[in-house]
Amino acid sequence: PRFPAMASDSGDRLATLKRCLSVLRDARNDSEQFAALLLVTKAVRAGEVDAKTRRQIFDAIGFTFPTRLLISQQPPADCPPHTFRALGLTLLACFCTDPELAGHSQILNKIPTFNDVLLSPCDPDCTSMVDDVYQCLSAVLATARGPRELVTKGTVSALCQAYLNGGHSSERALTLLVGLLAVAEARCWQRDAPQLLAVLSKLSSDFLKAEDMTKFELCEVLPHFIPLSPPLTENSQGSECLCRLYKGLADVLGSKLSQSQRDPALKLAASLVQACGAEWIPAGSAGSKFLALLVNLACVEVRLTLEEPAPLEVEGKKEVVTACYVLMEMGIQECLREENPLLDNVQKMQLMRIMEEAFGAVIFYLRQVKQEELQDPFIFASVRVLGAWMAEETSSLKQEICDLLPFLVDYARKLFKEGSPAVSLPQAEVVSTEGSTLPQDALRFLLPGFCHLTAEDRPRDNLIAAGAPALLCEYFLQQWEVLTSESTAPEPLMSAEMCLQTTCGIFLNLVVTAPDLVRHDKTFSSLMDVLLKSLPLLLPQKHHLVLAANVATLGLMMARILAGSAALQGTQCAKEFFGAAIRFLSQAHIAQADPSSDGLALAVSPAYANTWDDIRELWFLGMQAWAGCVPLLPWLPHAALQARWLQGLAQLLSHVTPASVDCELVTAFQAVLVELARASQQCRDVILSHHGMEWANLYGMAALEQCLAEQ
Repeated sequence: PRFPAMASDSGDRLATLKRCLSVLRDARNDSEQFAALLLVTKAVRAGEVDAKTRRQIFDAIGFTFPTRLLISQQPPADCPPHTFRALGLTLLACFCTDPELAGHSQILNKIPTFNDVLLSPCDPDCTSMVDDVYQCLSAVLATARGPRELVTKGTVSALCQAYLNGGHSSERALTLLVGLLAVAEARCWQRDAPQLLAVLSKLSSDFLKAEDMTKFELCEVLPHFIPLSPPLTENSQGSECLCRLYKGLADVLGSKLSQSQRDPALKLAASLVQACGAEWIPAGSAGSKFLALLVNLACVEVRLTLEEPAPLEVEGKKEVVTACYVLMEMGIQECLREENPLLDNVQKMQLMRIMEEAFGAVIFYLRQVKQEELQDPFIFASVRVLGAWMAEETSSLKQEICDLLPFLVDYARKLFKEGSPAVSLPQAEVVSTEGSTLPQDALRFLLPGFCHLTAEDRPRDNLIAAGAPALLCEYFLQQWEVLTSESTAPEPLMSAEMCLQTTCGIFLNLVVTAPDLVRHDKTFSSLMDVLLKSLPLLLPQKHHLVLAANVATLGLMMARILAGSAALQGTQCAKEFFGAAIRFLSQAHIAQADPSSDGLALAVSPAYANTWDDIRELWFLGMQAWAGCVPLLPWLPHAALQARWLQGLAQLLSHVTPASVDCELVTAFQAVLVELARASQQCRDVILSHHGMEWANLYGMAALEQCLAEQ
């Protein structure tokens, strides 16, 4: 040969390696190249190659030679069939230790080959090939393009099979799956759900059977294999997994545990709650006791941690407490559940008391937060869970929450204004260390609580003093933009619609309880402008009827207070808004055949029937507010006539049987008719021409009768 055997001394070995590289570059035939390559790969496997030498190897042979080795079907004489493939994989594994090379297309297009090695029977002399493949896959996973390429090229399925087969280094397959699921969970489950479910089935079986520390190690691994979608409850195999996990957790949490054992069990339980709610907990005595125990343990953990002077200095404690927050949210929901409840009334009362103490600790913790800590995702998780409590429980901790409102408004404003890069700790993905880079929307979780609190004097004053109205107006605008954007993704649209509805509820409370604020704060003039433009766009979209009802009613009630503003003096925007409001109010009822008689009865129109429970109160408020606007806006009677609302209402009341119109409706209709008759002779004439005096008497509309009788 043109090169010596590999020396024993490390320095001499590297010198020899470099001479081998020279031979590789200048080799006259495959035989010489192969001989040099054997020495190179021997050095590579011995781990004696530094980064510079690795690069020299790559520069000497590139990807072409390893690729030839992988596809060669003719091994050297007296060598095993896989010799060339093994050498090629060793070189690729060497190259993959360089992150730049690991993401190269020449590595990425070898992924199917890597998968084949994992799925092939592994002889004792093939184990190095498997190790090299795992090294390559681990390196690819760490690159920007890697996860997507691995998923699309079938590596998830190969890893699942490798783990289930239990061959050489199968535990590395599980580690790689955990890594892939951490960064591409949705894509993995979308493409390879049956294979991942098979892995979860094995893990859950092992979890149930384990009687040693393996049980707690599996608690750490299992959350990665519990998908948020598709729901595990959708098929029998998923349901069986949930059953095993419930039994295993009931066994674990019912035992005396150390902190290091309890923490992963609570995180596993939280990931199950996040994915399935309480559906994985069976009904009956055992299930209700387990649920109560779970929430109880979570509350105790929150109190013990957050009431400490330096509560979160222990590594990993924030993740555990965040998992407990998820369990507490479930506790709130279960205590409020009336249909098929898992808890009895005594258990509910006990849990509410325990949760009250835990939320007291959350408030105590938030009061200690310093300005420089506001970017901490754990603060977001704490505010979110407190928002869940404020949304449902309005009587307890009222004073403490009231005192915390300035902080909550300031925190929500900071995230909203700055587009905070803070990442929500896993209330969405409890065990994930990955996070979204999107700004976190703290207001979304605080809105329901704010809606309750604006109905009460002291909390409302605190919210106003903290500048909540201006913030909420800006937020309304942002959410309106989300709703009207071209995005068709259902989740952001549904979330935006709910946020807009709740924000309308808050503003309605302020309009009713603080009219002077509405009259003098420029925030509400800006909001009025937005509402004037929004309703005409919203109303034609029937799937947004509840939001349209909120916007119409809020706009009408604000118009009574801001009637003197320039925007409402017969401008085009104002005319379009009130025209849309008339359509909303006038189309709610129709005349239909009355089964109990030969006549017609008043009924809610089919377009409103499904949502009537949600919009009924808003409709009545809207009627009252519209009537209140008539004497303040002289151009409104003409708008009512032009829209033929007055004529249609008169015809409706003259055709249906009075018994089908309840007293509340009579009052609402009369308020509008009286104001129109007083404000406009033309309106009065229209009512009289439709036999108004007769049906006013039939319906007991004394105020309308009197108005029509006056000259």
